[in-house]
Amino acid sequence: MNIILLSGGSGTRLWPLSNEVRSKQFLKIFRRPDGGYESMLQRVYRMIRETNPQSSVVIATSDKQVEAIRAQVGKDVAISTEPCRRNTFPAIALAAAYLKDQEHVADTEVTVVCPIDSLVDSTFFADLPKLAARLAHTDENLVLLGIHPDSPSEKYGYIVPAADADESEVRYFVEKPEKARAEQLIAEGALWNGGVFAFRNGYVLKKAAEILGTSDYRSLFEGYADLQKISFDYAVSEHEPKTGVVKYNGVWDDIGTWDTLTRAMSEPLVGKVVADRCEDVNAINELGVPMALFGVKDIIVAASPDGILVSGREASPDIKKTVEGLSKRPMYEEREWGRYVVLDYSVAEDGTETLTRQILITAGSHISYHTHAQRSEHWTVTYGRGRLIIEGEEQPFVQGDMRFVKAGTRHAIYAETDLHMIEVQLGDDLSEEDIHRLDWDWSLYG
Repeated sequence: MNIILLSGGSGTRLWPLSNEVRSKQFLKIFRRPDGGYESMLQRVYRMIRETNPQSSVVIATSDKQVEAIRAQVGKDVAISTEPCRRNTFPAIALAAAYLKDQEHVADTEVTVVCPIDSLVDSTFFADLPKLAARLAHTDENLVLLGIHPDSPSEKYGYIVPAADADESEVRYFVEKPEKARAEQLIAEGALWNGGVFAFRNGYVLKKAAEILGTSDYRSLFEGYADLQKISFDYAVSEHEPKTGVVKYNGVWDDIGTWDTLTRAMSEPLVGKVVADRCEDVNAINELGVPMALFGVKDIIVAASPDGILVSGREASPDIKKTVEGLSKRPMYEEREWGRYVVLDYSVAEDGTETLTRQILITAGSHISYHTHAQRSEHWTVTYGRGRLIIEGEEQPFVQGDMRFVKAGTRHAIYAETDLHMIEVQLGDDLSEEDIHRLDWDWSLYG
């Protein structure tokens, strides 16, 4: 069995902890079995490996999230990278083509698609083989996991099964009905459509050829920006007559707003937070300064380098429009080599930009050998030990060392231990696009 994990999201609903490169699935708010914290991505990936160790896993995501994914679950994870956003059908088609052309998955093998941002437990992933089993003993082309509803929600689509059983054929779908209609559907035995489904890999590739014009991975990738924007439900599910459903009765919740996220938190206060005489309060503090809450109730507080949010619990689902445009650039990012926090950004009267970052390069990792055309950089090592490469020449780079690197200079850093630095960027354009990566043989390091 193959598993495609869909990792997307723009991050505005969970501002200021999330942004365009750090969506909700990367927030470390869940307790690990060893007592530390893990993100939704790490939690889901861990449970899949525990329950389905033989399954191959590929994460379908945008190019902006690739480094954060590798930082959290490892550099060897298989990733199908979307060059831009084109909705779920192109993303799934690209990932299915990746499985065939890059991972050599046969057309007859079963692939299961799961969103990465649903709150579930290990029983959910233990149930996924039931979808593959139903495909094996029926002539159905698509098998969905139907979530047993606990309320007549208007947020979800509904699956109406043909029979009241653990497994059944699907009669029809209803897309996000009003509450009265949802109540009627539940009375008829309808299930929530949680976006989890299985197919034989060749089936989706055939649909890709019909709808998108090709099923070849390279062709899909190179022409991705011109592909039709269409969801998997509209492109495939609602038109497929041979569809089955397997009922799921376990833990499941859609984590899409601050209210739902805080309900899923392992504990109400995370980070440097103290609270006194408070009632029904959740707070997450990612800043180095302490946060104190006194005599408040029914609120959510979140503080990160991107900003500070204080919201009434009931109002929290509506913050998206209010905060859109507040953050011009991500102030915190996890990268494949480590992470950084923006400490300060300013623009002088002559237009010169200055950006100050606190950087951690984790032991055994490196930033690429590269140049910048528009900016110079000044580094100060505050802790740790590494190697600095300037114009092909290698030298030690240790606590207390300072280096100034002019625009156009070829440079890289390798961390022998965790390497903490303060970086000051100066230039006319400090965008992330101002980088030209060069080849360097890193096999000699580590």
